[in-house]
Amino acid sequence: MKTAAEIEAYIGLGSNLEQPEAQITSARKEIAALPQVAEGAFSSLYRSAPMGPQDQPDYINAVMKISTDLSPMALLQALQRIENRHGRVRARRWGERTLDLDILCYGDQQIEQPDLIIPHVGIAERAFVLYPLAEIAGPDLVIPGQGTLSQLLTACPLNGLSRLPA
Repeated sequence: MKTAAEIEAYIGLGSNLEQPEAQITSARKEIAALPQVAEGAFSSLYRSAPMGPQDQPDYINAVMKISTDLSPMALLQALQRIENRHGRVRARRWGERTLDLDILCYGDQQIEQPDLIIPHVGIAERAFVLYPLAEIAGPDLVIPGQGTLSQLLTACPLNGLSRLPA
């Protein structure tokens, strides 16, 4: 049962190393198993070209909707522990990774701290975030300080993004 203190949050999941689809599936289960977290919805899996260096494999991406009463920072720390268990190494900016978990939105909050910015930086330009997010959140979701999801989608081409077969 949802309590009044629970917040709806959206998490972006991405991987392009060591069986990316399996990494995403495993991370989904681990996030849903976190204390004080309940899964609300999960998007299809999408394939996208790497954003950064092009000498790396394509990414598999998804978005997960959760309800939680964890603070934004506690949620971030829990997600980073999951990344670390999956062998996440931060070798180069926008480089390859076994698992990348990002808090995209946390209720209607806007947060700017040294280790945490919500909504996630660049959310409005990233097809691999916006299209899976729209699949589970709907076009009327408001991205704080950025507009509605439908407005952002209008300005964001697919850029080769493709939904994987279920």
